[in-house]
Amino acid sequence: MSLFTNLLNLHSGNKPREDFFTEIVAYFLSLNNDILLDWLKHHSIISDDNYSSIKISTQQEHQALAIHTEDSRLDIVVELSTGLNTDVIFIESKIGAKDGNNALKKYADILSNLPNVRHRILIYITRDYDPKEEIKTPAFNLEPKVSFYQLRWHQFYARLQQHTTDILAQEILIFMRKNGMSHTNQFSSVDLLTMVNYNKTLNLMESTLGEEVQREFKLAFGGVINGAASRTQWKWSSRYIIYTRFSGNNFWCGLGYFNLNPDSSTEYPYLGICLEVSSGFVERPKIIESMQNVINDKPNIWTPENLTILPAWSAIFYRKSLQEFLSEKDQLSAIKLFFQESIKELKTVQEQYFDFPWKGVSIEATTEGDKEEYPDTSLSSIA
Repeated sequence: MSLFTNLLNLHSGNKPREDFFTEIVAYFLSLNNDILLDWLKHHSIISDDNYSSIKISTQQEHQALAIHTEDSRLDIVVELSTGLNTDVIFIESKIGAKDGNNALKKYADILSNLPNVRHRILIYITRDYDPKEEIKTPAFNLEPKVSFYQLRWHQFYARLQQHTTDILAQEILIFMRKNGMSHTNQFSSVDLLTMVNYNKTLNLMESTLGEEVQREFKLAFGGVINGAASRTQWKWSSRYIIYTRFSGNNFWCGLGYFNLNPDSSTEYPYLGICLEVSSGFVERPKIIESMQNVINDKPNIWTPENLTILPAWSAIFYRKSLQEFLSEKDQLSAIKLFFQESIKELKTVQEQYFDFPWKGVSIEATTEGDKEEYPDTSLSSIA
């Protein structure tokens, strides 16, 4: 049993797993500076400097630079001082989400603009593979220069295993195993099973989001982007959906399969429809008010995500777990009927709760769904 998992489960609503884990790790490293320095030296991020002072802070906010459109909030900031010189490290931590909003570029800009700093270091540490070849060393060719390092959480896990006599370290290791952060780069039997059944699974999902469902979606909301679900969505956002935009990338809805890459084999994906609005959309307050009214009137069938959290993408879902369909004799027909039901429900919500029209965007279908343009959203962090 994991202490940290139990504490996280006490949080109501959408669980802030990444922020929660960030606080745990930062606190542990603040108590164990030797482990912090050993980890950084192991990856050749720092040399053997004798630091006289180490300061670690979390969720540190920085006002937007002139070239930025919004303020930034940094996961972890490490300040290392020798008495004469100060080195600063920004750590951006991801578990399930990706760097979808180009946050790393903003953090590098902030680092480069810090005064009286000797070495400026940006670390991007993730659970999942998220290559950043476009970020050069020095990062983004800034001056003063910023050094960029990309790490994986399984590497930290392996290093932390050398300190299992520490009770707090033991709890962190348990939490990391529970959340898939201890995985190495080796294929498991489950991975092999996924490989050989991938096309079959994809074909089943495609059949439930076929022409009939797409036609009803288009009639209800005005369009279907690319006319087909995308494997790009599956890779980057753990979902397989059809969708349309109502205002650029700021306001959109999607129908299909979500949470396709759960952290545990005991979790199930869910099916249904979502409506989402960006954090910076000018119409956001009005949309959030309407979404909240939906939740207040229909709390048993609509689920909120981040309605009161800023800055964040916010959404409401009409959904069911895939597990609820497994007992059906004809699962695909049952799923297709639920998708049609979801379209009708969101259309009803649109007419009853939103006092402005939605105009969807329609783009002709392509022959390869994974060539679709990836919508700039944060629903990947909700998976």
